[in-house]
Amino acid sequence: MNITIYTLTSELHDEQAVSAVTREFLSSLQIAYDFKGGDYTDYGRHALDLIYVRTGGTEGIFRRLLPELQAKSERPFYLLTSGKSNSLAASMEILSYLRQNGLQGEIIHGNAAYISKRIMLLAKAGEVLERLEGCRLGIIGQPSDWLISSVADRERVKSLLGIDLMDIPMQELLDGIAETPLKETEEQAPTEAIKEALPGAFRIYDALKGIVDHQQLQGFTLRCFDLLTAVRNTGCMALARFNADGIIASCEGDVPAMLSMMIAQAAVGVTGFQANPASIDPETGEMLFAHCTIPFNMVERYELDTHFESGIGVGIRGYMKEGPVTIFKVSGDLSRHFIAEGELVVSQAKPDLCRTQQVIRLNDAAKTSYFLTEPIGNHHIILPGHHRELLEEICKTWLRRQQ
Repeated sequence: MNITIYTLTSELHDEQAVSAVTREFLSSLQIAYDFKGGDYTDYGRHALDLIYVRTGGTEGIFRRLLPELQAKSERPFYLLTSGKSNSLAASMEILSYLRQNGLQGEIIHGNAAYISKRIMLLAKAGEVLERLEGCRLGIIGQPSDWLISSVADRERVKSLLGIDLMDIPMQELLDGIAETPLKETEEQAPTEAIKEALPGAFRIYDALKGIVDHQQLQGFTLRCFDLLTAVRNTGCMALARFNADGIIASCEGDVPAMLSMMIAQAAVGVTGFQANPASIDPETGEMLFAHCTIPFNMVERYELDTHFESGIGVGIRGYMKEGPVTIFKVSGDLSRHFIAEGELVVSQAKPDLCRTQQVIRLNDAAKTSYFLTEPIGNHHIILPGHHRELLEEICKTWLRRQQ
């Protein structure tokens, strides 16, 4: 963890006594950190910068220092306090001043276990935002026509996350497919039709790989339904492989879904399963999610089938391990997000739905109302494990930047 601690200390306090309290307090936290004291030269360059308000009487010092700190970082100010020597009172006065001036901050105070946990969570969120900075994501072919709400505010995405969104014409992919030779594959096919479709599915992957490498992308979203008519095949196999390799690959040109997957990858190490609800029981919190592709590194096993809507090409029916999951989505302007934890109850294989089907029961059934009253589009991202706390902190961090 890249945690750096700076200090504020009144000249009226005895330095020897204050230093002894500092050593005892910071040692009790049992975290790794870099201690800079009053040298703020590299403030704002770390996953988490903490200002340890060691004593009272430091409010004026902070006010004089504030313009320099604002020039170095747009992040919230995190004020660490032990509660000794009126440090909490000073921190409250400083935070009040920040809020009066439209700036965000937080006092980190409590017992050692709480402070340590809070610092580690903030540091993890900071590391995620550092990973996102400078990422390049492609929009290949624009969003599908039916995704009328699934667009992005590019300027906000750039300013808040540091992510560049790049338009790539669908024709560039189609030209790449035409120029890419068919290859034999060892993938086992359950039917002759799927066996015949597999070389074409892998050719789509190779053509997309050429675009990813040429454009130096960390991910993309694909207007994949155009492939059904253009090359009589699907991108499901390609997307499953890219996501398993850590390259974000979102379906249907859904930009908010792609951003959600990029954040998920940076936070928890998997891109997530992009799916849409097929049914919801508001009373039990049970929901059925489905889609025709899922990252190979998220499943215990998978089967090949055709693409559901078209009945052609190659679709993926994946079986994730049952247990805790998190459902996640951000809006295209990053002003809203949804996070809910639940349990994957069972995976289904019904013929009348997209091939990967997951029955998920939300821990809080009341959260189903979001899907029926204020959804962020139809696609949502399903992640193995419970990650609400970290994802909430990440979203809060950039929301604070907007205020």
